[in-house]
Amino acid sequence: MKAVSALGRVYLAALFLFIFAPIAASFVFSFNSDRFPTLPLGHFTTEWYARAFSRPEVWEAIRNSLIVAAATSVLSTFIGFATAYTDFRYGFRFKQAYLALALLPPTLPLVILGLAMLAWLSQVGLSGTLAGIIIAHVVLATPFAMAICRLRLNQIDPSLEAAAWNLGAGQWMAMRHVILPFCAPAILSALCLTAAVSFDEFVVAWFVSGLNRTVPVMILEILQGNVDPQINAIGTVVFLTSMTLVIAAQVLIFRKRRHE
Repeated sequence: MKAVSALGRVYLAALFLFIFAPIAASFVFSFNSDRFPTLPLGHFTTEWYARAFSRPEVWEAIRNSLIVAAATSVLSTFIGFATAYTDFRYGFRFKQAYLALALLPPTLPLVILGLAMLAWLSQVGLSGTLAGIIIAHVVLATPFAMAICRLRLNQIDPSLEAAAWNLGAGQWMAMRHVILPFCAPAILSALCLTAAVSFDEFVVAWFVSGLNRTVPVMILEILQGNVDPQINAIGTVVFLTSMTLVIAAQVLIFRKRRHE
């Protein structure tokens, strides 16, 4: 039994090493004075960060990414919560089909989703706009918000809302004083997670962004030109931002569970 446990730990450590080693290498080379990522390393420098963040197009891409991520997180969390609450409160015909459709976008290949969003947004005149990127990211991120809110709603006693109704509260008052306070950690977690999904998403944004580039799209365009150490600097900032949002989402969920 101890041998199996030890093997499991070794496998887990190897898996994390396989996933995070390239990211760690990018972080290290972002502070390396040499232009090319080779060993041995040169001396420590922040030159690549200074160069990257002195470029106006980088700040424009960051602004676009922040606007898109903020709008996506709010809209997708609202829609995801409404969808999860509908599943929690109501029983209706074809409910399983409703849930399957709501959870479908993340299961589709991103290239297919990007092409579909490009075709549809072109028809309504929103291709190449920030609004178009937001719509595409809301489609992609809403199922994540729904899953988090649905998990939280499954933990509530269904009789609590009915008790509020019996005591004279209307549906909106019961929602405000019973459902929303109970789901607050999940809602905040969904806001953080969907913002991270949007901020880090590349494929769909590449299809629909046009001239309004987000940070991941801009990174690809720089890479297509030549090997540039500034990519390591920009990528490190993107990774740290996304990881901060994901960790915040996890902390909000597990912290509330410990207190219950």
